[in-house]
Amino acid sequence: MSQENPLIAVIDDEEAVRKALQRLLRSVDLRVETFSGGEEFLAALGLRRPDCAVLDLQMPEMSGFDVLQRLAASGDRLPVVVITGKYVASAEVFVLAGGAASFLLKPVNDRVLLDAITAAIARAAPNHSSPPLPQIHRENPAAEKK
Repeated sequence: MSQENPLIAVIDDEEAVRKALQRLLRSVDLRVETFSGGEEFLAALGLRRPDCAVLDLQMPEMSGFDVLQRLAASGDRLPVVVITGKYVASAEVFVLAGGAASFLLKPVNDRVLLDAITAAIARAAPNHSSPPLPQIHRENPAAEKK
């Protein structure tokens, strides 16, 4: 992790979501870089590596699933908090097995998201001795029944 405040990458195809998350993260003194898609984010990794990524699953062209697969294939253990507007049990299993630190449902509670980011960064710290355990947060119980 960097010596400065952590850098968080927000990857979401919806501009309104990117802006809202950017405002939230900056309000707690986190540095933020936003990306409208997976390709743009992956290309930027060569220039600057964030401390954590907040990644939407459902995006056109390159989905969040694709981004996670590319990160895993490259050996990059970047902490990733996945957010999605649609709960699908198989998606949750896939992203957590693929290395995501958390799986959160939109609309995401601010405190839950901030806690998930903090935990993901802490588990990725070099002096953290236990293996990372995924966090599952279901804020919308109605979504589980669909």
